[in-house]
Amino acid sequence: MIPPRLVPVLAEGTPTRELAALFAGAGKQLYLVGGSVRDAFLDVPTKDLDFATDATPQETADIVAGWASSVFRVGEQFGTIGAVQGGKTYEITTFRSDVYREDSRKPKVEFSDNIETDLSRRDFTVNAMAIRIPAKREAEPEMVDPYNGLADLATKVIRTPVDPEVSFGDDPLRMLRLFRFTATLGFAPDAAAAGAVAAMRGRLAVISAERIRDELIKLITGEHVADGLWGMLRSGLAGEFLPELDALELEQDPVHHHKDVLAHTIAVVAKTSPDATLRLAALFHDIGKPATREFGPQGVSFHHHEVVGARMTRKRMRALRFPKETVRDVSQLVFLHMRPHTYKMGWTDSAVRRYVRDAGDLLPRLNELVRCDVTTRSQKRARAIARRLDELEQRIDELREQEELDALRPPIDGNEVMDYLGLAPGPAVGEAMRLLLEHRIEHGPYEPEEAHRLLDDWWASRQASGET
Repeated sequence: MIPPRLVPVLAEGTPTRELAALFAGAGKQLYLVGGSVRDAFLDVPTKDLDFATDATPQETADIVAGWASSVFRVGEQFGTIGAVQGGKTYEITTFRSDVYREDSRKPKVEFSDNIETDLSRRDFTVNAMAIRIPAKREAEPEMVDPYNGLADLATKVIRTPVDPEVSFGDDPLRMLRLFRFTATLGFAPDAAAAGAVAAMRGRLAVISAERIRDELIKLITGEHVADGLWGMLRSGLAGEFLPELDALELEQDPVHHHKDVLAHTIAVVAKTSPDATLRLAALFHDIGKPATREFGPQGVSFHHHEVVGARMTRKRMRALRFPKETVRDVSQLVFLHMRPHTYKMGWTDSAVRRYVRDAGDLLPRLNELVRCDVTTRSQKRARAIARRLDELEQRIDELREQEELDALRPPIDGNEVMDYLGLAPGPAVGEAMRLLLEHRIEHGPYEPEEAHRLLDDWWASRQASGET
């Protein structure tokens, strides 16, 4: 049975069949494998087609040399040769059987000579299916499914093709990938795989931070992200690289038994759009609460948890080797997520300007995060918060119509400040510009003459205090 999505790819006269004929002419086999086969059966689009062969990397390069317009050998050490034909790249990998040494962060690449061995070393049965591409005309493609991946697709189960202890021992990152597929496909891990993760989670230590980061991004943007996060947490795997999450499983108010912070956090993540920066901010937005929890007459409080949380977010994301820009954006969202709640009496013009200035390009994400942060069961409180946010967004729109809100700046720049006061470049210029910007935020647009008056008063004050 060949899924309809692959019929045009495997039809006679296609580049795929041409490739198969070339390999057959050299006495080799060619298979379509992995995620491209899985996605075709799920009837979802796939960007890439993955091929596997019993030819060695050198043999593959020789076979495609006359057919391809160019050949890439960047991945040759891992068995992969890239062939470009008709503007499309075909990646062909020699059958593999990789194993991680106990103390290694990189797999020991070993090649195999048969498709079943190659499939047995893949992560999960739904990715351990292949289609043999026929070389002869009128021959039909042949489905290869030795580990019942089709059955697991039908029952929506994530299972390893061999014992999970063996599979996870070969590549410990598969433990995290188990929950990534839970989050992206909505499939449930089978009991044996989940149990193996709980027992072997410490092996994740041999995996590089970069590989863990990449899997986390795929998990966090999945349609079923809550299921993936809960699975990762309940197995104990999250504690191996996100220990801050485990600490969130505490009750906000032990007297009234309000929802715990962890359940709230996962609910917020699930409500946000599948944008990696936004969802990471949702994941980290309350991690400062355990360190700031206090009990008083009014119950529990977490004063300044957003400040502590932003600092913790930066530390954790740097440890996971996130790019500097992503660390900056996510931590800034965490830092600002409580800001709208500080304006319970209404939004003044200066408050709106300051909020927009501090959020910058993150404003749409910040507004969404703040809205999704409302998971209270009290409909009255939820409506009150929603009204406050509606008012904020309305005030932003109104102020945008009246003035330049997205690029707040004084009417004169630093060069003009230096010319007017006769200053050389230095800290005093920066101090003057901050003064002028603060006036712009507090009072709105103003003319250069007003800026000059402010500078005169400021400079006279400095002279009087002996600061010049």
